[in-house]
Amino acid sequence: MWILFAVASSIFAALTAILAKIGIEGVPSDLATAIRTSVVLFMSWIMVFLTGTQGDITQISTKSWVFLVLSGLATGASWLCYYKALQIGEASKVVPIDKLSVVITIILAAVILHEPFTGKSLLGCILIGAGTLFMVL
Repeated sequence: MWILFAVASSIFAALTAILAKIGIEGVPSDLATAIRTSVVLFMSWIMVFLTGTQGDITQISTKSWVFLVLSGLATGASWLCYYKALQIGEASKVVPIDKLSVVITIILAAVILHEPFTGKSLLGCILIGAGTLFMVL
């Protein structure tokens, strides 16, 4: 089931880039990011209440709070940079560079989470990096 959600995520991410590029015209990138973030926040809380998980908030550990907040800060920084890049660059070049996060995630997962980094992972990282370079040059 996870693969269906991952595929849906990639489709929505693609739509995000195109819709944002159209919508950001004439709008300061930080304001556009704030608007987008407000919509995401609203949708997230709707899902929490629809699934009835709002009561679970009291069960979240301090460690989870710290890392979720740090993740939120990283997301905010990523979105601010992404929208600025989209505003001044071509979506067809910004998005592939943004997706280098796949390579960075695989490396960080190996170093920090001790997930396996295999020859297949290395080859995939090299191909993604080369493909990104090929698309943006």
